[in-house]
Amino acid sequence: MKIISKNWLITGGCGFIGTSLVSHLLREAPGINIRVIDNLSVGTEEDLAGVCDFIRVDASSFPSHFAQKIQLVVGDIRDYDICLRCCEGADVIVHLAANSGVAPSVENPRDDMEANVIGTFNMLECARLNKVGKFIFASSGAPIGEVEPPITEDKPPRPVSPYGASKLAGEGYCSAYYRTFGVKTVALRFGNVYGPRSKHKNSVVAKFFGLALNGKPLEIYGDGNQTRDFIYIDDLIQAVMLSAKENVGGEIFQIATYKETTVNEIADAIKRIVEGETGRGVRVIHGDARLGDVRRNYSDISKAKKILGYEPLFHLGSGLRKTFEYFKMIQGGLDEGR
Repeated sequence: MKIISKNWLITGGCGFIGTSLVSHLLREAPGINIRVIDNLSVGTEEDLAGVCDFIRVDASSFPSHFAQKIQLVVGDIRDYDICLRCCEGADVIVHLAANSGVAPSVENPRDDMEANVIGTFNMLECARLNKVGKFIFASSGAPIGEVEPPITEDKPPRPVSPYGASKLAGEGYCSAYYRTFGVKTVALRFGNVYGPRSKHKNSVVAKFFGLALNGKPLEIYGDGNQTRDFIYIDDLIQAVMLSAKENVGGEIFQIATYKETTVNEIADAIKRIVEGETGRGVRVIHGDARLGDVRRNYSDISKAKKILGYEPLFHLGSGLRKTFEYFKMIQGGLDEGR
């Protein structure tokens, strides 16, 4: 896929999706310029260093121009002045930085709101003032809430969790900034993303592989019949790239696989892989259901296929095996360091 835009700003670029995107951009278009802003609350400088060479620049005085050397700005999207400087000269903003997940939003809804609503507003306003060509917003299925799946873009949102409400607010601001100011926004409702580089991600696949390889039981919240749409990281990056390329604005797209999988099925698949590859037994246990969790969730991706040309390529079996190989590799590194 030909990459035309020259200067890319990635918020949350030290995280799982961010480092995967940086790696893809450098592989497909080594001449582009990348600036990352991250507060390092989840991803680390070491994670970014695993995919590229970069220079860390001071958040208050870094040069406004993009440079061939990848720039890392350690700063928070809740700081408007830093956001304004970061957006100068950007052609594309991929806004990944967020307070992620239902459970943290239930524990601290104010922190969730400040990161996901104020942070997103700051980035959109700075994109407008700097005349950025494309703004891609990482959303999720959480804004829709408890509805009969499959989820489509035209279903009325009724978020269950504070996280869903904060992501819905971000989608609303994206719509308003396109229709009022002409900022070409695209909101991508990611399914449950998994894959290599996800060691910091608090998702079911990453958590289960980590537990299984450490000899701990896989704890399922509730009966395990709750469903999700699991998408491999490379398919997600494909959707981001298509969103940057296509001449669309003010749109929301479901980005997933159109397949419904229970948490029990995921646990069983991970149990089989780990037991088959390591010879260790893996226990599965059940705990209490979590507040704010949606019972069923999977997405109709017809709109993304039609408008963006998006087509997921990875089946769950092959994606889980690639993810296992990654977790086995980093677990080996941890064991050697003990």
